[in-house]
Amino acid sequence: MSFHASVQEKVLFLNKFFQSPREMGSVTPSSRFLARAMTKPVPWAQAQVVAELGAGTGALTRFIRQAMGPKTKVLLFEKEQVLREQLAVQFPEFSCHSDACSMGQVLHQRGIEGLDAVISGLPFYNFPQQLRDRLIEQITSSLKPDGRFIAFQYSLQMKSQLEQYFDIETIRFVPFNFPPAFVYVCRKPGGTP
Repeated sequence: MSFHASVQEKVLFLNKFFQSPREMGSVTPSSRFLARAMTKPVPWAQAQVVAELGAGTGALTRFIRQAMGPKTKVLLFEKEQVLREQLAVQFPEFSCHSDACSMGQVLHQRGIEGLDAVISGLPFYNFPQQLRDRLIEQITSSLKPDGRFIAFQYSLQMKSQLEQYFDIETIRFVPFNFPPAFVYVCRKPGGTP
């Protein structure tokens, strides 16, 4: 990505943050350190279908594109229309959708039985509890048994809720991001040990 594109992306992200800070969660896109920490735990060689929630400007999506296997399908979910339209142009090989709360419906429409991984940049703790519950329900019902849920947050406040639904394998602190973040690597129970 060129310097000009990088600056444009940051300005757009900052503008969207000021319009709806609770939904954006951060003033800048994810750093490459955070993107690597998010994509590394996915078993890309076996992953058939992966979803990214809150794809934003595509900072993390670019790393997904680099890491994915040749047969991996990627579904992007982004609520903000301008960002979603830009994602569709930048990543024409991925399908873009507007609402992570309709993930199960999207999978059903596309004949997809389940997701191998969900990678999330959504600021869960900024959302009302009812929306958090709905999103977690969509994620757990959409993941295959043993599927991974990888999410970054800016605090450990979601740990207790995530423990109710997932086996938390690791929580990694990523200091080289603004703001610094925690990456939760979770697994949906139910697979073979």
